[in-house]
Amino acid sequence: MTRPVFRADAVLVQAVIAGALSFAHLHDLAAAAGQSGWKAWAYPVSVDLLLVAAWHRLRTGGPKAAAWVWFLVALTASLGANVSTAGLLDLDHVPAWLRILVAGWPAVAFLGGTLLAHGGPVTAPEPEPGQGSTPAQIDENEPITPAPEPSTAHSPLNAAVPPALVALAHKVADEHRTRTGTAIDTSTLRARLGVPLPLAEAIAAQLA
Repeated sequence: MTRPVFRADAVLVQAVIAGALSFAHLHDLAAAAGQSGWKAWAYPVSVDLLLVAAWHRLRTGGPKAAAWVWFLVALTASLGANVSTAGLLDLDHVPAWLRILVAGWPAVAFLGGTLLAHGGPVTAPEPEPGQGSTPAQIDENEPITPAPEPSTAHSPLNAAVPPALVALAHKVADEHRTRTGTAIDTSTLRARLGVPLPLAEAIAAQLA
């Protein structure tokens, strides 16, 4: 069995060296700002984790604007520590504003990490079976009751038949009875008058 050959990658080596130096600078700045012991070591871990989380969000998707904001915040904290410890800042007399920034960093990092971890796009949950995912099943053995047809007995047309139309209907009905000897039916009355069926039924009801 052939063992994998690990070759040194110049870019990886450079990243390890840069990360170690940045880690040390952040530790030194935190210690100078009054964060002693394990707290001084936790600061560089916090900055680097926020930087990695923001970069991961940029690579995997999600809101790009928020990811870029937190990436720049973490990068500024890292670069600020590198520049501050390069001789431009007296670490024995750290200004008050820098102490405030260092003391407030954990809250900022916590907020950024939480938003990056739980601020992804929200997807609607899939419906559970029987809750809209499939059409409702119909029992074939259950009798189907047809919907009742609208009744014309109480139609507003009963009270809206013009008197002239009723008089004309009487005339048509009398002519039909004289010619055939039978009362005119609704279909014939509708055809003779040229009116809709509901109106013909309302007229026929008044002729009875």
